[in-house]
Amino acid sequence: MPRQPSSRTERHIQVRQVTHVQASWTQEDRGAPGAFTLQLILDNGAAEYVLRPTAEDTDVLVKLFARSAGATFDLERKVLIFGNLAVK
Repeated sequence: MPRQPSSRTERHIQVRQVTHVQASWTQEDRGAPGAFTLQLILDNGAAEYVLRPTAEDTDVLVKLFARSAGATFDLERKVLIFGNLAVK
């Protein structure tokens, strides 16, 4: 009889592929710094998650998305994982 995965394991591993990223910037007060938002579309719309990084973190994240072959997001642990980065 095939072994069934435990329900505990299924609950704890919730990693989804990032299939699209939508970036936006919002002005909060005139002349004041704004706020960046990165909306992660996971598994072609099966789920989504919104990040509110600082300007510096947004810069790094956009570069990582551009340099990586793909990314995954662990919904439970809130970890963004980039794959296949070229090491120079």
